Amino acid sequence: MPQRTWNDKRERQYEHIKEGLEGRGRDEETAEEIAARTVNKERARSGEAKAASRTSTKDISSGRRGGLRSHKGSGGRTRDQLYNEAKKKNVPGRSKMNKAELEHAVGR
Repeated sequence: MPQRTWNDKRERQYEHIKEGLEGRGRDEETAEEIAARTVNKERARSGEAKAASRTSTKDISSGRRGGLRSHKGSGGRTRDQLYNEAKKKNVPGRSKMNKAELEHAVGR
């Protein structure tokens, strides 16, 4: 649920993200959590929040990230995401593999 510290722009952003997620099949509780986290991260990136994690300020913006880190899209999964999946599948030699080798090992 929107917080009182959010301005009108952030409230609209929250509602827009929440409705979009619900439209794509997410349950209301999950959609609210994702929307709130996204808005809070954008607030931190723009200096509106009192405290911000390094990830919030140094990472790709939420809006741009979109398909870059999904399983689809031009960039696909990151090397770290592929490595973690290989770790779950107990792929031997994963620590020395590059991104392409990890994609092949986990069966992209």
